[in-house]
Formats: sequence, C-alpha cells, structure tokens
Amino acid sequence: MSWFKKPKQKLVSQKRELAADVWIKCDGCGEILYERRLAEEAHVCPECGYHFRIPADEYIALLLDDGFLEEFDTSLRSTDPLEFVDSKPYAERIRAAIEEVGPADAIRTGRGRLENRVVHLGAMDFRFIGGSMGSVVGEKIRRLADRAREERSPLIMVSASGGARMQEGIFSLMQMAKTSSALQELSEEGLPFVSVLTHPTTGGVTASHAMLGDVILSEPGALIGFAGPRVIKETIQQDLPEGFQRAEFLLSHGMVDRIVPRTELKSTLSVLLHHMC
Repeated sequence: MSWFKKPKQKLVSQKRELAADVWIKCDGCGEILYERRLAEEAHVCPECGYHFRIPADEYIALLLDDGFLEEFDTSLRSTDPLEFVDSKPYAERIRAAIEEVGPADAIRTGRGRLENRVVHLGAMDFRFIGGSMGSVVGEKIRRLADRAREERSPLIMVSASGGARMQEGIFSLMQMAKTSSALQELSEEGLPFVSVLTHPTTGGVTASHAMLGDVILSEPGALIGFAGPRVIKETIQQDLPEGFQRAEFLLSHGMVDRIVPRTELKSTLSVLLHHMC
C-alpha cells in the first residue's frame, strides 16, 4: 500500500533574511523606507519630503555631470597646534575621522561641469568632526575661490557644519576672515558665488562664507543659525519664535533667496548660472 502514501517533502522556508540597513525610518514622518528607493530619490523621503543628511561625495555626484574633473588640495592635513584635549586628544579625533570619512577633512573641493558649464565646487562633509571649519577647511575654501577667480569660473559652496572647530581655537576663528576676504575678491571680479545651505549650517560657517553668496539657496527644513536657541534667549531675554532657525523662517525674513528641494538643485543652479554668467 506504499503507493497510497505521499512521500514527505522537506519543507524549505522561503523567508529571506534582510540586512538591517535595507530599511530606514524617516525622521520626518516615521515611514519605513526601502534604502535603495531612498537613494534613487537623492535621500529625500517620498512620503513627506524630509531631506536626509548626505555626505560630500553624494553632493558632488548629484551636482556635477561626471564628478570632479580635478580634485584640489587632497594632501592638506589638520595639525594640533594647541595640543588640545577634551574627552580625548584632538590628534586622535583627526585620525578617527580620517579612518571613517577619508583624508579630505571636512570639505572636498574641485573643478567639474554642471550641465556642461565649468564650475568650482566645494562640498562640506558633516561626518568629519561635525563638518567643523578648521585651518584646512578655511585654506581649501581660500584656494578654491582663488582658482575660480583665476579661471573666471563661478563658485558653488555646499555647506553643512556645526561651525568653527573649537579644538583649533583662534586658528579656526581666523578662517572666517580668510574665507570672507577670498569671496570679496571674487565679487570684485564680477564672478558669481552661489551658497547652498544644508542641514545644519551653523556657527562660524554661517557667520562667514555661507551667508555671503550672491544667491543663497537652502534645502527644505535645514537648520541655519549662529548660536543655539538657549544662548540667544538668555542673551536677549526674549522668547523666540517657533522654528526661527529653520530655512522657511529665514526665507520669509529675507535671509535666504529660495528653498530648493534636493532633486531640483542641479537644474536650479544651471538656470541661475546661465543668467549670472
């Protein structure tokens, strides 16, 4: 009677194990998003439009036709003139940041093409010690502006920073004057500078080159300001408006010229440069 019996088949689970980083939760709406789809949308939530923070290399890929034709000053390295120590020595922080992000410090600079127009681009990287502006960042911006002036090219800066790098003390604060003077020389030559503010742009970066653009663009919802809300409130002894350091508030008060979704940033810059050049 064996032919009446159906042989037992080995059950094979069709459930696949998915890597933890395949899915990501949106900080704006709480939606669980597929990482690959999010990357295709330039890391902008398709449900609510929340802009995830992205590193410098992704802005370079997003804005330039074929990435950098030439990257500048990749050998510059931060030093530790003050031998600064907080929870750990500054020299150790630099080594750890280089291991995680790469040797370019908190900014990558270079020359490339945007819609076939040669531009000079700087993109800050928040992953490198909070995108803080130390001596290397200031020097790279200065050299980038000088090259743009010499080659009669427009300059674009994408900012993402917690401000001046406190571990370098006065040497960091000096970069505010250095970058501002470089942009003044660019302006005197009649060459355009477009500043793109991303989340966050704060401290000494806001107080210098980030707010000196001939046109200032911002991504939606970006935190933009100098000091923190608590410090401001204690200084002026007044209650602060809701969201006063967000891009939308700054737009309504004339501090930002336009809020541009990341997916429209390249086309917007192309139109601007067409008119400004």
